[in-house]
Amino acid sequence: MNRIEPVMAKIAPLDIVERWVSGWKKFRLKVVFTNGCFDILHAGHIHLLAEAASFGDKLVVGINSDLSVRKIKGPGRPVNDERSRGMVIASVQVTDALLFFDDETPYEIIKRIQPDVLVKGGDYAENAIVGADLVRSWGGEVRIVKLLDGFSTTGMIGKMKTL
Repeated sequence: MNRIEPVMAKIAPLDIVERWVSGWKKFRLKVVFTNGCFDILHAGHIHLLAEAASFGDKLVVGINSDLSVRKIKGPGRPVNDERSRGMVIASVQVTDALLFFDDETPYEIIKRIQPDVLVKGGDYAENAIVGADLVRSWGGEVRIVKLLDGFSTTGMIGKMKTL
């Protein structure tokens, strides 16, 4: 049995993910959305994904494309290309759907899939979370997950450079 196929099947363009979300909602499943660069996977990312998944029935993860990461983080990033980052996050058991976005924010994705819950890490203030206004407008909730101390991709890259 090919075990990569179920992983890769979680990765889809926005129009397909929209259809999945619509179907899940017809069955009254609670849809959660979170996003990030997920450049070098670490325990902090797993913690965020697991906590996000606990707030609903289905977890959709938006990943910044390589272009988007470069806009946000600068020319040296990402360390891992989007295909690699997508495969890693899609292989995490709690991830139900994954899509990439080129914009600096996932605002359009949030607007189109209309998640019931929007989740970000504790390095964000609720009033600074992109899409929080949208999610609240349709009665959804915004959740902030406390970060695990000592885990950050930027910190890991800095540590690697000193080795």
